[in-house]
Amino acid sequence: MSATTNELDRLAINTLRFLAVDAVQKANSGHPGMPMGCAPIAYTLYKNFMNHNPQNPKWLNRDRFILSAGHGSMLLYGILHLCGYDVSMDDLKNFRQWKSITPGHPEFGLTPGIETTTGPLGQGFANAVGMAIAEEHLAAQFNREEYKILDHFTYGICSDGDLMEGLSHEAASIAGHLKLSKLIFLYDNNHISIDGSTSLSFSEDIEKRFLSYGWQTLKVDDVNDLEKLNAAITEAQNDTSKPSLIICDTHIGYGSPNKQDTSGVHGSPLGEEEVKQTKKNLNWPVDKSFYIPDEVTKLFKTLIDEGNKKEEDWNKLFGKYKSKYPEDAKLFSNLMHGDYGEEWKKYLPSFEADEKPIATRSSSGKTLNAIAETLPALLGGSADLHPSTNTYLNDYGSISSNKYGARNIHYGIREHGMASILNGMAIYGGVIPFGATFLIFSDYMRPAIRLASLSKIRPIYVFTHDSIGLGEDGPTHQPVEHLAALRAIPNVVVIRPADANESVYAWQAAIEHKESPVALILTRQKLPVIDRNKYSSADNLLKGAYILKESENDLKLILMASGSEVELILSAAEKLETEEIGTRVVSFPSWELFEAQSEEYKENVLPRNIKARVSVEAGVKQGWEKYVGDEGVSISIERFGSSAPYKTIFENYGFTAESIYNTAKELI
Repeated sequence: MSATTNELDRLAINTLRFLAVDAVQKANSGHPGMPMGCAPIAYTLYKNFMNHNPQNPKWLNRDRFILSAGHGSMLLYGILHLCGYDVSMDDLKNFRQWKSITPGHPEFGLTPGIETTTGPLGQGFANAVGMAIAEEHLAAQFNREEYKILDHFTYGICSDGDLMEGLSHEAASIAGHLKLSKLIFLYDNNHISIDGSTSLSFSEDIEKRFLSYGWQTLKVDDVNDLEKLNAAITEAQNDTSKPSLIICDTHIGYGSPNKQDTSGVHGSPLGEEEVKQTKKNLNWPVDKSFYIPDEVTKLFKTLIDEGNKKEEDWNKLFGKYKSKYPEDAKLFSNLMHGDYGEEWKKYLPSFEADEKPIATRSSSGKTLNAIAETLPALLGGSADLHPSTNTYLNDYGSISSNKYGARNIHYGIREHGMASILNGMAIYGGVIPFGATFLIFSDYMRPAIRLASLSKIRPIYVFTHDSIGLGEDGPTHQPVEHLAALRAIPNVVVIRPADANESVYAWQAAIEHKESPVALILTRQKLPVIDRNKYSSADNLLKGAYILKESENDLKLILMASGSEVELILSAAEKLETEEIGTRVVSFPSWELFEAQSEEYKENVLPRNIKARVSVEAGVKQGWEKYVGDEGVSISIERFGSSAPYKTIFENYGFTAESIYNTAKELI
């Protein structure tokens, strides 16, 4: 340790190091190297800089800390334990074990003090950008000159791996563009990856790269020199014009005589003998595991009182704010607690059957703008596609570095960055974040969608141009397998409305749903508005699937479809009924919403005794087997699309009322 680091600091930092070393060794699994190298950073942030309350990890004005390098999770669990969060010594000893709250990588909602789910590299970095955007947006709405009720920093540690991932480029670029000065990342510059030296694959100048993004860059040439580290963080805080990256030179596996600065300490336990040698090298009791010196315990206990005091001071500030701005205070509290009221539902539009055909992307856009005023939490954007996705909130401007209170975000062509930033905003709270692009580009977003579902948060995705109905752009842009791919992610709610009115209720379902992502799948092509005087009400979409048209004769056949194909099965059913073939039409916009219904309801819609069933969807049939059964058939697409006018493609791929009629007749 540097001579500028006093003995108590050294004890605390080494305590962090050896909590990680001992936990990884006990589990015989994990990543000890990063915590050993970065312990001074975590200690310095939590001890000297961060405003946080261990007794209330959800305090609204706390500083956020994001461990983007989530493989170093024991660093985070260790500092949370020392600070007094509800992470016990037994929890540390159960690292990576069954039903523990200390899993291999941090998981949001599982462990107190964990701000987001990290591990897949780059995700935490982009989540932090989302949190910083959410803070600036809400502060612009609610802060007053004398009452800054949201005023905190978002800190993070990122690794070489985070910065290699393309996602970090996307997120860092937009963070610099928006001048998110409350965002501070410390870069663990240890020069080692799993393969060996980072020089094998990584030679760019990180400082110049981030300068080009519009970030402030600072350097700490020895992370163990706490004087330099403190000075750099203070300088980062003081720059109010841009985000900051502090490049910290570290030693992976610091203190290990034989493994420091090698890839061998990256993702494997040190081994019992090397643990002993490392403890001896750092003057630590060799015969003690999970050891915390009394002086360190006493040092960290002060943080609990400090945290309570900081929150109490904020509560007094908010009390004064509430007295002077009661309506704003009420709205702020409601938004931060996800209470949006019921007023917005009164403004949901309706569409008449005699109106001109309208694409569901267009009716979706009309719905958004109809409810925007009474639902101020809506905060959306697109990946450079809002004229095509119809997701711009017309009266609310575009967020920029001098206009954070606006409600539209231009993400640029950064789909993955958009999805991960949405996660950060959803976790931060106070907003209902939505992001839009073409369905085909959900491929670029999939890692972030998966983590949103794992984290039980609810960003909303607006995916338009949903099928071969895209037409002339051809197979590169026509999603075929994407519905199945999204449905395969556990808990993601996928909704593909059949007409304008179903798209209205798709938005209601998305806003009311709370604990997992929602994907709205919308058409480019215009669709007729279904006559709801003749057929069932569109609010049945909230049940996932419903009987749109009941059979006029004895029930023999069920036709089911989602989206643009529903109009086709309605036409086919009319023709089948003229031949006294009793045909039920089921609109099936969401498998997930349907599965949430009672068994009685599901049996009513799809009775087991009706074996003749046909599903129709312009995508792969994967998954429809559950609903058509062994004796049913699926009209689907098991190849890529084609470039041609969409009506021509539909006809040649068998998506016509006549083709459906013929398939049903053969089945009967």
